[in-house]
Amino acid sequence: MDYGWLSVVPPLLAILLAIITRQVFVSLFLGILAGWIIISDWSLFQGLAASIQSIIEVFQDPGNTRVIIFCALIGAMITLTQRSGGVNGFVNWLHNRNMAQTRRGAAGLSGFIGFIIFIESSICCLIAGSVSRPLFERLRISREKLAYILDSTSAPKCVLIPLNAWGAYVIGLLETEGVDNTIQVFVSSIPLNFYAILVILMVTFFIVTFWDFGPMKKAEHRALTTGKTIADNSVPMVSDEVTSIKPKENVPYRAFNMIIPVFVMIAMMPIGLYITGDGNIMQGTGSTAVLWSVLASIFVAGLLPYIQKILSFREVFDLTLKGIGGMMPLAIVMILAFAIGNVSRELGTGVYVASVADEFLHPGYIAAVIFLTSAFTAFSTGTSWGVFAIMIPIAIPTALITGASMPLCLAAVLGGGVFGDHVSPISDTTLVSSMAAASDHIDHVRTQLPYAMIAAAGATILFIAFGFIL
Repeated sequence: MDYGWLSVVPPLLAILLAIITRQVFVSLFLGILAGWIIISDWSLFQGLAASIQSIIEVFQDPGNTRVIIFCALIGAMITLTQRSGGVNGFVNWLHNRNMAQTRRGAAGLSGFIGFIIFIESSICCLIAGSVSRPLFERLRISREKLAYILDSTSAPKCVLIPLNAWGAYVIGLLETEGVDNTIQVFVSSIPLNFYAILVILMVTFFIVTFWDFGPMKKAEHRALTTGKTIADNSVPMVSDEVTSIKPKENVPYRAFNMIIPVFVMIAMMPIGLYITGDGNIMQGTGSTAVLWSVLASIFVAGLLPYIQKILSFREVFDLTLKGIGGMMPLAIVMILAFAIGNVSRELGTGVYVASVADEFLHPGYIAAVIFLTSAFTAFSTGTSWGVFAIMIPIAIPTALITGASMPLCLAAVLGGGVFGDHVSPISDTTLVSSMAAASDHIDHVRTQLPYAMIAAAGATILFIAFGFIL
């Protein structure tokens, strides 16, 4: 059945409600409900029953289930490496080597840590912040600058890597769209994710040159001349409020309790892709590979402290469950994301939007429009993952029907989602960056915004240019 313009109602309703209420869970569910009410010939009760059933049926897809389990399990990886002293050991290892004696050195260290911790964006901010904040205070570098570095090396970097929660989530969404060679499509989109790349290049430039402009320049001048790393009357957000797991008392801090599990996860990813792809990594199943990787990593993260008698078997088990429990909000978002994608496909949302775009919009502009739409939605809602769930089921069919480049359209969704999430004052990553830097949150948003806008403007121009080239 052709639902026409009604097929746009569910994702549009989810976007508008998320903007108005800031409640992503409720908004996604109401979008799902609206879609099934339409399909059920406007029967409220049948639509509600179908909505609940559609959420349950998310787990019928093995790929969906693997991605949801992976993202829940990553919490266990975080709790085990923190409790065993691995994170603190890694921090001490960096400090003991005096890797930051100058202002540029301290900024470079925070950026370096931000780049190498790719498991999850929030833990990246917390680790880099805990290492760098004392150095920034001693060298008179503003907390706004630290928050900017943390924010610019978390989500923009994570979205470019296929072997973490971000990559697994995106690959799972592509698999539900019936995309062939999902790994290859995702990898092909990486060099086209212009916003994320520009943000990383910009933060690297500002670390090396220590040149600033706008509100950030004033913040740096204040810190250097007066020693005030935070402005008067500002309210710092303290990182201890978000650090839920502390190292066990009276245990040695050993960096390898964190480094080895991370290395195992990295090494297992290509192995999993090689096995599932029958010898061809690019043909491998991403959701299976990342699940194997994190399971192996958790096993090692629990085995190491057990062998060293730091944690008992019961403690390892309890920490694993605690970590999984802490990731449940993320798992719920993913379940709802897959469900709204399913109802959008039932309604033919992507096909309808693509047909309209094909009639009124040149294919060369489609990627730029997708980027700006994703950016506005993510900025308003504070979540890039919810935007991925709404926009990927629209962007992929649009690319197929209009002849636009699929990797370019995917990169536009991912880049737009990260940009909106990057500068949104209600974004979890932005909040965690402020907390990890002990910066005033509004000061962080205000000083970072000009930098992000420049990167977004450059990304928009590049999406238009490549829209006509590819």
